[in-house]
Amino acid sequence: MNTPIRAGDRDLRALAAIVSQNREDLPADEELPPSLLADLKDQIHCDDIWLDRYDSERQETWWLQQLPALSDDGKASEDADPAFVQHWWACHWDSRPCSHPERTGDLRSVLATADFYSARQWHSTAMYSEFYRPNGHEHELQLCLPDPAAGLSAGPWRTIRLILLRGPGPDFSERDRALLVLLRPHLHQAYLDAEQRRHPVPRLTPRQNELLRLVAAGRTNSQIARQLGISEGTVRTHLENIYQKLGVSSRTAAVTRAFPDRMVQDPPRAARPAHQVTVVTPARSTGRRYLVRGAQKET
Repeated sequence: MNTPIRAGDRDLRALAAIVSQNREDLPADEELPPSLLADLKDQIHCDDIWLDRYDSERQETWWLQQLPALSDDGKASEDADPAFVQHWWACHWDSRPCSHPERTGDLRSVLATADFYSARQWHSTAMYSEFYRPNGHEHELQLCLPDPAAGLSAGPWRTIRLILLRGPGPDFSERDRALLVLLRPHLHQAYLDAEQRRHPVPRLTPRQNELLRLVAAGRTNSQIARQLGISEGTVRTHLENIYQKLGVSSRTAAVTRAFPDRMVQDPPRAARPAHQVTVVTPARSTGRRYLVRGAQKET
């Protein structure tokens, strides 16, 4: 995971084209433009690309997008087998590459399965034998992004994950990893831009914007009142008006809604033992596909 980044001029020109295009194919749901993923797939050869949202503490995940696209709509289903769900979580937490972000708080590294396992070790895991091999997936590159919908301090427990998958054959190269490392901030911005285009932020007054930036900086109502020369009651009134305008009900939600590009890096919470942390990620078996409280299951 510490291999120096190497990318040639041709690669850099291709990356610049991927992130600089003004794409019109904006999906209605929480997805990236399909043309962006298609260009990424051409640049870094893979069989499948997945975009997933993880809420590890609530034991939920949502399939957001896949390329090639599936015919289902990705809606949640409540009729999943609880035993299957529990088993899937156990496999996820036992899988070192899958649970690396939650265990370490590392959301920046682009991870390959080979960073953690030899081929023989990977094949001996339940995650591979029960969820990857049945779908023909052998190799993986995983990139994590902070979830803008999670607030400012969710850390590794709320993430958006971009997962590139290959079948049997050559593994992803260090050149492939290097390109994803370089693309990571641009993909994050592309996701934020897509969300802003889908859900434009209502315009705040200059005073409301000034007050909310103080909230984002961690100021209390009394501190804001002193700094702006107003009463605490006036601060509360401003906040109530801001909440109503933004359609939220808390300080954190207001800051996240008004300033989606603002990412506060809190110290990661300590990893907890596997019996205390249950995490879910999309089950990728063959056959019919539905969601398990947001996590996918296929039978």
